[in-house]
Amino acid sequence: MAINPLMPLLGILGAVLALSGLVLSEIDPSRPGTVATLESLGLLCLLMYLVGNWQRLKTFSTQRSTILGFHSILAIVLMIGILVIVNFLVVRHGGRWDLSETQRFSLAPQTFQVLGQLRQDVHIRVFAHERSPGFGAYRDWLDTYSHVSPHILVTFIDPEKEPQLARELDITKIDTAVFQSGEHTIQVTKPTEANLTSALIRVTRNEKKRVVFLEGHGERRIQNHESGGLSFLKKRLRAQGYEVDRGGLNNDASILQGTTVLIVAGPRERISEGETNFLMDFVETGGSLLLLIDPRTNSGLEPMLAQWGLELGPGIIVDPEDRVSQGSPTFLRVRRFTTHAITQGFTAPILLPVSQDVTFDQARALQWTFTSLTQSSDSSWANTNFTQMTPEFEEGKDRKGPFTLAAALEFRDGKNSGAPHPSTVIIGNSAFASNAYAKFPGNTDFLLNAVAWLAQEEALISISAKDPTFAPFIPNPTQEHMLLAVQVFSVPLLLLFLGITIWRRRRQL
Repeated sequence: MAINPLMPLLGILGAVLALSGLVLSEIDPSRPGTVATLESLGLLCLLMYLVGNWQRLKTFSTQRSTILGFHSILAIVLMIGILVIVNFLVVRHGGRWDLSETQRFSLAPQTFQVLGQLRQDVHIRVFAHERSPGFGAYRDWLDTYSHVSPHILVTFIDPEKEPQLARELDITKIDTAVFQSGEHTIQVTKPTEANLTSALIRVTRNEKKRVVFLEGHGERRIQNHESGGLSFLKKRLRAQGYEVDRGGLNNDASILQGTTVLIVAGPRERISEGETNFLMDFVETGGSLLLLIDPRTNSGLEPMLAQWGLELGPGIIVDPEDRVSQGSPTFLRVRRFTTHAITQGFTAPILLPVSQDVTFDQARALQWTFTSLTQSSDSSWANTNFTQMTPEFEEGKDRKGPFTLAAALEFRDGKNSGAPHPSTVIIGNSAFASNAYAKFPGNTDFLLNAVAWLAQEEALISISAKDPTFAPFIPNPTQEHMLLAVQVFSVPLLLLFLGITIWRRRRQL
């Protein structure tokens, strides 16, 4: 009986020793001997406590309150066990459900196929923070990608906290994802399924498609870093995984060998007939052209375009409805896009300073399929009186809109059973691709999409964009005036009137 008062101390000591052993094993795994000693002493103390209080424990266990309490504890333990098992199964074998209204986070079958065929790790670093517009979309898409394939490794980086890394990877804007696999690197600036899956395809293959900028006729140059150059476009194309080069045709077409897309950006001098023949042969053998032709220039490409049923101008497009705020009516902010792979999912407008229209005559080119990509408004016209300081529509002289400002041509031949393949994109302006305007989001997306379509990158994957439940509202100049009148003048004046009315009524009380 003298030892009974020491029994509680033995129980407490045993629990402390056992707990100390568990903590030490987590803190310092290199001391297994000490841990084993503590656990053994703790077990010995607990056994001594159990033997010394066996009779009391036996009597206590037969009481009705103890039995009910034990049943309650057992039910709690069983429920915890069920939750642990369910959680384990969900983590290891659980599914994912897309409960969004438009199923916008459900992967397309093509994406599942690409992810299933991955045999190498792809490191994706997303330069974004939680407040940036694209952070949520990147997180949702890439979480789904990494759930499907263990080879997708995603890291989110705040460029404000790690500016040095952003500079090393040439990150120029927020919400940019860098895909890296081996020595290949691809940048994505718009978090859509089509862009992300296309980047996966390009970064995991060895082939690089070649894009060449034509020179020798006063074209804009990719090595020019001033506002009129194309150095930004060159950098963006290389970030997309293309091999970018430049050169002239001269007396041979060696520059076209191995070229997928040839870009003719704003020629100021006439391209010779021999060079035009090289271009026609290039297209007929499967090459693709991106033509950026400015108004009131004689490029020398007119006979070739006429054979394809195309004609540029005449005149400069004036659009009072789709101009840039209160700027010149010839400086267009185009927001009308047709259904095409290049303009798929477009929400941001594009800037086209001083542009001309593109027309097509199907009767002259039966083998070509013409698709308008962007259009001016119904209130636009083609101004041909260039002496006017303020353009005005002249009935009988100027043509009335709407006009096609950019178009795509697809060539059909008997060799591919009539199936269309990319051939030419033509735009009535080249300044929008220059360093001064290419950084505008709509311009960047349009240019990169046009090159991808011409390079048949979209043929590798065809994923339909899912309509968002929220469509952004982009006002035209008339709507901007109405919003200004309501928000800046009408609402404050109404509040002032109500305030004065309430004040006068209170004075009369």
